[in-house]
Amino acid sequence: MFGGLAAVDGVSLECHVGRVHAVIGPNGAGKTTLINLLSGDLAPSAGRIEILGREVGGLPPHRISQLGVGRSYQRTNIFMGFTAFENCRLAAQVRLPSSMRFIRPASSYGPVNQAAQRVIDVCGLGSKTHQKASELSHGERRQLEVAMTLATSPKVLLLDEPLAGMGAEEAERMVELLRRLGEEHAMLLVEHDMDAVFAIAATLTVMVDGRVLASGTPAEIRANAQVQEAYLGAAGE
Repeated sequence: MFGGLAAVDGVSLECHVGRVHAVIGPNGAGKTTLINLLSGDLAPSAGRIEILGREVGGLPPHRISQLGVGRSYQRTNIFMGFTAFENCRLAAQVRLPSSMRFIRPASSYGPVNQAAQRVIDVCGLGSKTHQKASELSHGERRQLEVAMTLATSPKVLLLDEPLAGMGAEEAERMVELLRRLGEEHAMLLVEHDMDAVFAIAATLTVMVDGRVLASGTPAEIRANAQVQEAYLGAAGE
């Protein structure tokens, strides 16, 4: 609730490994708020949030992350002065038993370094490993953010507009990456690029004014007259 306004009201959905679940809707529909609730960035005022069989509503973000949830943000959330490898290594370090080890150099943690390089390669940034984030293109920065999310070893991915601001070629690479990641993770995807959504998602939920307008397969959503009127327009034809 925000000053009496229910930004997310009565939304119920499920995510499963191998079936990307996309949430779409106009600006202000409550999509990012939904991800913030699932990731712990916001505490729910009512309802139940269960991830991997455990009730997590009200837990802080770091605890939810430790349970196996990784998320990305609308705005790129990376360290511009760090290399791609350093960004991913920092993300991978959250899985260490203790982060309060200031004397031992980060380069000495073999498994952490290996994890960082692995996700960089998975996300197609192998040639950019030692390049500073500030020198990467917009699309590469978005790929790096996904890599950092993967470095935390998540089972569930919450991705908020990973294709935002991309050109056609960059978007194509990201779509292929998300398709591959969806085979091994439970993924909730918030995205405005309808071509990408219909190419990736097995299930779509349409939100309007904080509520679910419709939920179903891509074909069912395309054919839904209410969805066409409220959001898809010509895209639903």
